Amino acid sequence: MLIRRIDLRGADGSFDYRAVVPRAELDVEAATHQIRPVVEAVRTDGVAAIREFSQQFDGVAPVDIRVPTEALEQALAELDPVVREALEVSVARLRATCEAELEQDVTTELAAGAVVTHRKVPVDRVGLYVPGGLAPLVSSVVMNVVPAQVAGVRSLALASPPQREHGGLPAPTILAACALLGVEEVYAVGGAQAVAMFAYGAGPCARVDLVTGPGNIWVAAAKRLLRGVVGIDSEAGTTEIAVLADDSADPAFVAADLISQAEHDPAAASVLVTDSETLADQVVVELDKQVAVTRHVERITTALGGQQSGIVLVDDVEQGLAVVNAYAAEHLEIQTRDASAVAARVRNAGAIFVGPHAPVSLGDYCAGSNHVLPTAGCACHSSGLSVRAFLRSVHVVDYTREALAEVAPHVVALAEAEDLPGHGQAVSVRLDEDR
Repeated sequence: MLIRRIDLRGADGSFDYRAVVPRAELDVEAATHQIRPVVEAVRTDGVAAIREFSQQFDGVAPVDIRVPTEALEQALAELDPVVREALEVSVARLRATCEAELEQDVTTELAAGAVVTHRKVPVDRVGLYVPGGLAPLVSSVVMNVVPAQVAGVRSLALASPPQREHGGLPAPTILAACALLGVEEVYAVGGAQAVAMFAYGAGPCARVDLVTGPGNIWVAAAKRLLRGVVGIDSEAGTTEIAVLADDSADPAFVAADLISQAEHDPAAASVLVTDSETLADQVVVELDKQVAVTRHVERITTALGGQQSGIVLVDDVEQGLAVVNAYAAEHLEIQTRDASAVAARVRNAGAIFVGPHAPVSLGDYCAGSNHVLPTAGCACHSSGLSVRAFLRSVHVVDYTREALAEVAPHVVALAEAEDLPGHGQAVSVRLDEDR
């Protein structure tokens, strides 16, 4: 069978669905141990280590890891006009949603002369990662760059793997998108070594404050390992889709959507959760039919047949909701009756696609949403990339002497309660008339 089945019908409410939902054999935590030597080598040896790993993993080692300006300009000049127009639509839609969510500073006057301002400050310098291994994800340039620009980030650097067929440069479409968006600092560096380059700095690349962007499990592992050395958006690793569907769903749509994410990577996860065994059977038939005529048959077949993928049978949509909330998918489609009402009850997902006409691939390109999303269950605590990821919150406290005097007894009382008298004295000394 192309895709396995997991039957959870009859499980009671105390069942731990997280323990049985489809997951890959190699998880992010295990991968961190494998990429630790890569990260350490980049920290100590810089560009020399990067070139060594580029040769090992990408089959090419660029002499200069920074992409020349002329290459960016040439890529944009040679870009297919149809692709350029599609990119421009994607940029415009995403920029509109980013500008709409941009928060303003909030000032609160707590008493006369007692003012606290909640200020939003953009991160100074950001490293953006764009995958380019099995598929050159030009759309990820848009998804990384646009919210950073809207947030007001002053310094942007972007990295994407070198391609042997392009003379050690990243894919031309990726370079063209960078030029279109005005990103001039671009590096031909991929994988964990790119994340390490951003975190520690190497050669012409100065260290950054934040690393964002999707990637394979090695990129996600590097981000986890270096969290603290550098800020990260989320662990946006190998892609995954879950579809919650009942017997009203179109099996051809469901199968096509499972395939759409499986074609990213042999390790991609495609999961159907349904209370309809008939739909499950129909989806299997559609998978057999549709996979046979796709371009990447071997890759898709491997992904669908892996233990990270599966069809999960449940008693009803209610149990299905419990399963998908436990799974916390990167992408979650709701193809049920009353899909909007069902979607409103989802707690854990990177992005939710409602009804038969909102496939994940819409979100990958032109929905106006961002496709850089948490994977591997991290959607239960992390969010997708947005303007907020590039902003820090800073409280600005501005009190007059009179406002300080009003609250001083409370500060002193709490300081004494914590046995930290110096804290109280720092207030009292300012109000001492005899000093």
